[in-house]
Amino acid sequence: PGKTWEGVYGALLATGLYALALLWFAPEAGYTRAGSLAALAGWLALVLGLTALSIVGDLFESQLKRQRGVKDSGRILPGHGGVLDRIDALLAAMPAAALIAQYAIR
Repeated sequence: PGKTWEGVYGALLATGLYALALLWFAPEAGYTRAGSLAALAGWLALVLGLTALSIVGDLFESQLKRQRGVKDSGRILPGHGGVLDRIDALLAAMPAAALIAQYAIR
C-alpha cells in the first residue's frame, strides 16, 4: 500500500501517547524519576526518534523493492511483501535502541 503523511503523523502520535501511558506504570517498574520534566522530554525524544527510524527503515525497504520492480522481497510470505516487510522497521530502529540501552540508560 501507499505511504502517506497521515500515516507518519498517526504513527508518531500513537507511539507518543503509548510512551506517555507507559510512564503511568513507571513507578511500579522501579523508575522513580518518571515525574520530572527532563525525564518526560527524554523519554518522548527517545520513543519518537526510534519511531522515526522505523519509518525510515520501512521507506528504505519499499524503495529497494520499487527499484527492483518486485512486489515481495522473498517467497516466504508471498502477498505480504515478504519477510523484509515484517522486519524492515526493526532492522532500522534496533541498532539505535541497542546502543541507547547499552550506553545511555542507566
